Amino acid sequence: MARGNDTEPTDFTLLGFLPEFRHVTVLVTIIFLIFTAAFTSNTLLIVLIWLDSRLHTPVYFLLSQLSLMDLTLTSSIIPKMLTNFFSGWRRISFLACGTQIFFSLTVAIAECILITFVCFDRYVPICKALRYTVVVSPRVCLQMVAVGWAGGALPSLVHTAFTLHFHICSPREIPHFFCEVMAVLRIVCEGILVYEKAVVATSVLVLLLPLSLILSSYVVIFLAVL
Repeated sequence: MARGNDTEPTDFTLLGFLPEFRHVTVLVTIIFLIFTAAFTSNTLLIVLIWLDSRLHTPVYFLLSQLSLMDLTLTSSIIPKMLTNFFSGWRRISFLACGTQIFFSLTVAIAECILITFVCFDRYVPICKALRYTVVVSPRVCLQMVAVGWAGGALPSLVHTAFTLHFHICSPREIPHFFCEVMAVLRIVCEGILVYEKAVVATSVLVLLLPLSLILSSYVVIFLAVL
């Protein structure tokens, strides 16, 4: 049936977490304090590494990028959650929802990749000490960071586009405190079994591949030290 000039709403409603919890204010206050501490510590770490020339080494450069990723993740989720809680307005726009999905996925994947590179940076000076300055040069560090961000952004862009192009059932209520892929897929009104399997497969790959490389590097380091 034609709907005339009516247009389907594109905003979402975030239902939050633990809707039956009686002391939500206490929980939100704790989250706010943790967010403040994490934001302050990560910012100070980045500034300190940037200002102190003695810390301009590969490992500290990679750690500064991890801090930047943590800032990106928390800043894209927690402020909106706190605003919705204290204002009582639980709506989130289509664009803001897509932004949360994109940055949460990007940072999650990029951190897995970058932590693997940090382990590689520890492996080289122990097992290939004489070649460390050549193997882990400033140019290589920049390439590591670029690979980390790009490796997180590209699949995240694909998943964000695919997730939001599906038809969403009314009343468009997301059972979460932020827009997350699996939470959004719960309110899709069409068959998405194949895509859900693709999301799970991607998640397993993102976790297992870096984890296997990290464990392998520590095994080699242990054998070298032994």
